[in-house]
Amino acid sequence: MRVALFVTCLADAMFPQVGKATVALLERLGHEVVFPEAQTCCGQMHINTGYQRQAVKLVEHHMRTFEPYDAIVAPSGSCVGSVRHQHAMVAERAGKHQLAARAGEVAGRTYELSEFLVDVLGVTDVGARYPHRVTYHPTCHSLRLLRVGDRPLRLLRAVEGIDLVELPDAEQCCGFGGTFALKNADTSAAMLADKLRNVLSTSPDVVAAGDSSCLMHMGGGLSRLSVETRPVHLAEILAST
Repeated sequence: MRVALFVTCLADAMFPQVGKATVALLERLGHEVVFPEAQTCCGQMHINTGYQRQAVKLVEHHMRTFEPYDAIVAPSGSCVGSVRHQHAMVAERAGKHQLAARAGEVAGRTYELSEFLVDVLGVTDVGARYPHRVTYHPTCHSLRLLRVGDRPLRLLRAVEGIDLVELPDAEQCCGFGGTFALKNADTSAAMLADKLRNVLSTSPDVVAAGDSSCLMHMGGGLSRLSVETRPVHLAEILAST
């Protein structure tokens, strides 16, 4: 299968290893991965902050960039959530009905990584080996918007050598929420403290998640503590051999 990588802004700018791991994983499974170089921000941060009119051009550009591909995969529940639940809405509100229809079609071919592996490719054992103690944080957008359910956990459970431990209150938000962490800094910090307390109670080597944004937030908190636990993206674990 020919797959377009929707790498996301955060991975492109700050976590390139996540994009590389996604490519390595999909190629190991026998698929051709294409990186459309014209891709830019999907517009999520504009939309969430109230700049929906300004986001229309980003939605238009996203359509032009990804329309030629039958499958579009991103290592981010957050960005896939925006494509699937916001793009058509933004276009409709701007009165661009044709664009909204195109956005709906592209959304139907856009997948978060664990969705693509489990639902489209039909695999849970991707041939990974990761001999570390891991706890998994299900990010809010993947859990609530995309409803990925236990797909990431099914993938992790099949990894050779992994010691996967259940995270207490796993569905509790880490406190990031994009601009929420800036607009409500004290609340965000308190939520992060609760999340890290639960993470560290499992004594993991690694806290995993499917969104670099949440891992960045938790990683910032972990870096201020005298602990060895580190944040690692789901794609990096699944690409390990």
